[in-house]
Amino acid sequence: MKVQILADSACDLTNEQYDAYDIDMVSLTVHLNNEDYLDGVDLHPKKVYDAMREGSSTKTSQVAPQTFKDLFTKYAEAGTPLVYVAFSSELSGTYQTAKMMEQEVKEQYPEAILHVVDSKCASIGYGLVVLRVAKLAQEGAAVETIIEQASYHAKHMEHIFTVDDLEYLYRGGRVSKTAAFVGSLLKIKPILHVEDGKLIPLEKIRGSKRVLSRMIALMEERGVDFENQTVGISHGDDIKKAEELAAMIQEKWNPKEIVIEYVGSVIGAHSGPGTLALFFLNKPYK
Repeated sequence: MKVQILADSACDLTNEQYDAYDIDMVSLTVHLNNEDYLDGVDLHPKKVYDAMREGSSTKTSQVAPQTFKDLFTKYAEAGTPLVYVAFSSELSGTYQTAKMMEQEVKEQYPEAILHVVDSKCASIGYGLVVLRVAKLAQEGAAVETIIEQASYHAKHMEHIFTVDDLEYLYRGGRVSKTAAFVGSLLKIKPILHVEDGKLIPLEKIRGSKRVLSRMIALMEERGVDFENQTVGISHGDDIKKAEELAAMIQEKWNPKEIVIEYVGSVIGAHSGPGTLALFFLNKPYK
């Protein structure tokens, strides 16, 4: 029986991609202007970025336990194998909640084939992992193969990103108030990456013009086998900058494919408008 792939909205894929690859999706929640929205369902990222530019504060919350229990139970009762590739456990409690519900459902349905995998990834980096295993599922791959591939691609997915305003990362507790103030004053653009699922500052660049060339240099230092892999770019409502970065990558390496999407509402609520993120593998595509 075909394995069903489940993701959550922090993978920043589109409805068209969910449909094309038969991916089921659960939404995290975004709290904006005293209203709650389901990410990827009734809220477009642009609305979040426009509100943030106008001074609105945003908060997010993980997927509710009952949502996972109901979904896992549905697939268990149907006898359908399910693999949930989850948003990084270091950035959200969603993975831990899913693991608890997995255990509860397996107690009731001991024969259920149900697995929860921590991607340790975010945004389109996470999305690329989901797309890889969804394609395998469509080809009829076994559960063991899907889990092995998910783990490999997640482990070797590089995240290189920058933000337009350090204030948003300060609000999220990622940088100190002093660093945010001084950075804004000096027009410093931080470059960060993800290490074992956590956001880690990498270096600081003065002036936005130098950031793209530095991201390309980091890609060259850390990545391999670009012509055989899909490169991901996500942006916080700055498609022009994303396309500029894509053109530089295309000219230098001509990768198999470049996917450009918004940084979704959940991650964008913490990184802010103007975020630019780059995702690629540091080991050969498998």
